Amino acid sequence: MREILGRRRKLSLQRKERTALLNAALTYAEQWQWRVVPGVGYDRRGSWRGAGAQPCACARPNCPVPGAHPLDPGLLAATRDPRMVRFWWTHRPDAPVVLATGDRVSAASLPAVAGARALETMERLGVRLGPVVATPTRLQILVAPYSLADLGEILDGHDWVPTSLRYHGDGGYVGLPPSSSSGGQLRWLRPPRIDDRTAVGAPWLPQIGTLVDALVRAGRLAPDGDRLTY
Repeated sequence: MREILGRRRKLSLQRKERTALLNAALTYAEQWQWRVVPGVGYDRRGSWRGAGAQPCACARPNCPVPGAHPLDPGLLAATRDPRMVRFWWTHRPDAPVVLATGDRVSAASLPAVAGARALETMERLGVRLGPVVATPTRLQILVAPYSLADLGEILDGHDWVPTSLRYHGDGGYVGLPPSSSSGGQLRWLRPPRIDDRTAVGAPWLPQIGTLVDALVRAGRLAPDGDRLTY
């Protein structure tokens, strides 16, 4: 009897998680007009790679962002169309929600320890922050869209920029809650807040130029690396 009840609870939790992913994807696409696409997810039949890490369903060895990247459909298919979103997450209810950056929203990310320092610095300076996503190993700070030219001009004033600091602009992507990543759950460290001054009820986003100094200073203290390791 206990086994039956345990299975029922597990199935109930899985249904809630799947509903939460669909509802979140619809909110991002339909209400906030952010383009989303389903992530590739995990090979749940495969073996675990180390503590707390499942192999990516793309089957690439040492995938840089296990599970939390688009594959089929690819990033170019990212959309705001609620009908497409509903179709995708009805057929793949466990798929992580991947945001295509560079259109209505971009991002900057850095290792979790450095990210915490950056947030503390910005709060002390009175810098207004927008939404911040915590992954098991990194912090993703969502910002207003920026071009590579704009970013290059901003970074030109710095002698050195750590490679652990990543910029997610046009052609990039990040995972959004309540998705799961290779190491655990993504969550809102600072939830999105709707501002009356923004269009279509989307959350307010800061300009990247107001955050770069604190991000670079914090990133200098974090080890560089090639893997994003969501």
